[in-house]
Amino acid sequence: MTPYDAVLCDFDGVLRQFDHAAQAAIEARYGLPVMKTAFAPELMTPAVLGTITAAEWAEALAVALGGDERARQAVADFADVPFWVDEDVRALLAKAQERVPVILVTNAMDTLEEHLDRLGLAYFADDVVSSARVGVAKPDRRIYEIAAERAGVAPERCLFVDDRLANVEAARALGMTGVHYRGVADLAAVL
Repeated sequence: MTPYDAVLCDFDGVLRQFDHAAQAAIEARYGLPVMKTAFAPELMTPAVLGTITAAEWAEALAVALGGDERARQAVADFADVPFWVDEDVRALLAKAQERVPVILVTNAMDTLEEHLDRLGLAYFADDVVSSARVGVAKPDRRIYEIAAERAGVAPERCLFVDDRLANVEAARALGMTGVHYRGVADLAAVL
């Protein structure tokens, strides 16, 4: 018997990967701190809580970077950075899904559904808990509780996987089995 009855998995940095070299190249080309500014809590938090749209976040980012045409082009290029599905992670989650529900739990903007569709993942998971849709973000305990409830499983029967240690520790504080994802081997070891 497995020690869990549901898999709750982060999306970005686990199932979806971004081209980090392209992100660095944008910063170098424009000479702007795009990454640091984009993920600054004062910009990112309203977007992942769904109080502003991805378009409003992009506009706020452009303004924070100077508001000129160069800043706007840097933001446009940043928004177009390639992303893809880690097929090894997808295969492991699909295998787990033969036995237990798999729920994506992600701090995301209002564009998540569009991105899932572009990646062919619109119907992959048994459910998706998007921070922008539920109004709470990891590591707030409520997002984990929502995910466990949607899985129909007590928190202590959930396996939670995330690339951010703070998010894993928050899940463990609720009694979940937590896996700090650094590579596919971390997931393979528990699935």
